[in-house]
Amino acid sequence: MEASTRAATVEVRERLAELTRPASGFVERAKDRLTGAPARAATGPELLSLADELFAVSRVLDSQLTLRRAMADPAVKPEDRAALVRRLFGSQLSSTALDLVETIARQRWSRPIDLVEATVTVATEAALDAADVDGRLDGVEDELFRFGRIVAGDRELNRILSDRKAPAEGRRALLDRLLSGRVNPVTELLLRNVLTGAHVGTAEIAIERLSDVASRRRGQSVARVTTAVPLTAAQEQQLTSVLGRLYGRPVGLQVTVEPDVLGGLVIQVGDEVIDGSIAHRLEAARRRLAG
Repeated sequence: MEASTRAATVEVRERLAELTRPASGFVERAKDRLTGAPARAATGPELLSLADELFAVSRVLDSQLTLRRAMADPAVKPEDRAALVRRLFGSQLSSTALDLVETIARQRWSRPIDLVEATVTVATEAALDAADVDGRLDGVEDELFRFGRIVAGDRELNRILSDRKAPAEGRRALLDRLLSGRVNPVTELLLRNVLTGAHVGTAEIAIERLSDVASRRRGQSVARVTTAVPLTAAQEQQLTSVLGRLYGRPVGLQVTVEPDVLGGLVIQVGDEVIDGSIAHRLEAARRRLAG
């Protein structure tokens, strides 16, 4: 991500916080009156509705090259780009969503496509805010992880959800059948929108990234643990403690049982993999003997 886009994304995320956080203290309340931000925190349903609106805007921007070029044109004054947003979306969006899209239009972006990615980012943040406000962030993270494991274990499902040439309506209908009434509305909103986007890439990786974002919101790193047999609660607690000391920060576990590892553990934290499985040791021994 180039510097201008990185800085612009920070500005938009900060504006989301300003518009949806509670006002506390004289200075904050005065700032709210000056900026037009609400004097109370947004509720979970309000945040979920906001996320839905922003995802809808991202789809429009993704499908309209001319529009996103106009909104990102550095030769046009920021306020003129914001005025364009008001003309196009003013009657269709809530005041908060419109404010955020205007904020996006005022920024300087490295590429027009970055507007789409930034809108998806802030929509995702709003959805996770909704889960956090309602005390369901842990559950959403767990549901994202479990659905990611389902997709990873079903080659055909992964192929269908990763096929960018397939109609988005078909993928959306499939996700509705799989998720509707079975997961938290935040989980459903995130998966339905991210997995039907034009730039989803591999579905398994897209879901993994969502799970990572949810975990970071809880102030944790994610350790993906693969084991031959389920871990006991005591073993999970001990492993969490060891990894926390090793990485110097809280670490949450996402455990997958795979008999193929035979024994031991495979642990992935970010790009780092610690492979202590018996299968890995046997393969290493086989290579040494063959050499």
